[in-house]
Amino acid sequence: MSTERHNNGQAEFRLPLHEDVAFETEDVQTRPILKFLVGLAIVVVLSYGASWIIYRGLMKYWTSVYEPPPPSRAELGVIYPPEPRLQGMPGHTDDPQQDWRDKQAADKAANDKFAWIDQKDGLAQIPVKDAMKLIAEKGLPVVPASPPAGKK
Repeated sequence: MSTERHNNGQAEFRLPLHEDVAFETEDVQTRPILKFLVGLAIVVVLSYGASWIIYRGLMKYWTSVYEPPPPSRAELGVIYPPEPRLQGMPGHTDDPQQDWRDKQAADKAANDKFAWIDQKDGLAQIPVKDAMKLIAEKGLPVVPASPPAGKK
């Protein structure tokens, strides 16, 4: 834009009308802008076409080499580890703490009972407390020493 007043033979009434500013019709050429926009549109359309061709080619390639994945474990339901399972693991129905209490009670009952092991030979089971008292009173039986293994 120019600040000088130009008289090019047009009517005096022009928009914008200002004393210090004049408008020239040759300042902006629309033909190069339109050529650029048309060229840009052509490049966009060609880029879309190239992308579509590449996409279709890759889809053909992928469908020809695609192998479906094995079924997921979630579809098979709950899978437990093979037996024997540790207590407290999923799939194990027994309570480990209750098993421990039951074992301690069974051991205590076995240690506190009287029973014959072999009645013909006179072998009996007595409570551990009583056995400890007998050993403390009488002492352990003496076992004869065996001869040294190296000498004959």
